[in-house]
Amino acid sequence: MNESHVRNVIEAALLAAGGPLPVAELTRLFDDPQRPSAQAVRAALESLAKEYAGRGIELKETASGFRIQVRRELAAEISRLWPERAARYSRALLETLALIAYRQPITRAEIEAVRGVTVNPNIIRTVIERNWVRVVGHRDVPGHPELLGTTREFLDYFGLKSLDELPPLGELKALGDINLQLALAAEGAAGTAEEAPAAPAADAGEADDAAEDDERCAEGGDSAELVAAPADRDG
Repeated sequence: MNESHVRNVIEAALLAAGGPLPVAELTRLFDDPQRPSAQAVRAALESLAKEYAGRGIELKETASGFRIQVRRELAAEISRLWPERAARYSRALLETLALIAYRQPITRAEIEAVRGVTVNPNIIRTVIERNWVRVVGHRDVPGHPELLGTTREFLDYFGLKSLDELPPLGELKALGDINLQLALAAEGAAGTAEEAPAAPAADAGEADDAAEDDERCAEGGDSAELVAAPADRDG
C-alpha cells in the first residue's frame, strides 16, 4: 500500500477521533489484504511527528495511544475559543491530586496527614468523577480504608505515557504553587516520582483557610485556575 495513503488515513483518523488511538486500532482502519503492519503504522506516525515539527500542532503519545493536539505552549491563546469551558479548581483539590499522583496508592487519612487538614469529600468525588482517580484497593488496617490511585485518563489528560514521566518533586517550585498543569506534563520531563515530604500540622488559622478552600473546590470560586490542557483541545 502507498505509504502516503497510510499516513493520510492515520492523520485523518487521529483528527476525527475523540481521544488517543493505539497502534492496533490504527491498523484495523485498513482492509485485510492491504493492512499495513504495526511497524509501518509506527513509521507513518514518526513521519507525521516530523512533519508537525515547528507547527502549531503536534503528535503526542499518551497511555492510551496517539493523538494530534495543540502544542502546550499555545494552549493559553487557543483556550480563548472556549471561554465557557474554563473551569476552576481550588488549590486544595490540586494539592490532593498531586499527592495521589506522587504517593499512590494512598488513603484519604494519609492525604490529610500530609496536608494537615481534613479533605473535603467534594474533592475526592470531583477527581473520581473526572476519571482522574479511582479506588485501587483497601489498606489492610482496621476499617480497611480505600486506597486511591490515578487512572489512564489522568495520564491521557496530562499528556503522559506512564507515571515514570512525572517530573521529580524537586523540580516543582512548591506544592502550593501547583496549577492545572501540576508541572506534570512539562515537555521533556522525565524520571521517577519522589515522595512528597510530610507537611507540618496546620495551626487553627491555616486549617480554617484550607477548609474554606475545600468548600470552594466544587464551585470553581476564588481559587487556582484550571487552564485547558491539550487533551481537551484535540486538533
